[in-house]
Amino acid sequence: MKVQKVRDWMTANPITIAPKTSLGQANRLMKENHIRRLPVIDHGQLVGIVTLGDLREASPSDATSLSIFEIHYLLAKLTIEDIMTADPVTVAPDATIYEAAQIMLQNKIAGLPVVEQGQVVGIITESDIFRMVVQEGRDQS
Repeated sequence: MKVQKVRDWMTANPITIAPKTSLGQANRLMKENHIRRLPVIDHGQLVGIVTLGDLREASPSDATSLSIFEIHYLLAKLTIEDIMTADPVTVAPDATIYEAAQIMLQNKIAGLPVVEQGQVVGIITESDIFRMVVQEGRDQS
């Protein structure tokens, strides 16, 4: 069996977001592009990652006693840098899929920015790994 590399299964040139982006903009970007995580880039450098779950956690509960105006005011003040995971765990494009999966399991995360020479070149997720497993199973049938 061929040793599978991250670069062969990652999503290259992922959509990224700036730290000062509003939560609403980030939510729209994720929904429009059917994605669940965004690397956060500041001046060309990876500074964090934000997930759809992070956005949900930052949203007010339906049980809140705040008025709709208070909610909108508070949400307008929040930016991605307020809720992102700073200094995320990353993987190199030449790492094996096994190594990427091991990193995800150890850190209990579902995706990794792929970084080469300090630049984000891709993102690898559990779905990409599942896709690889399914493809290899199909090829062996």
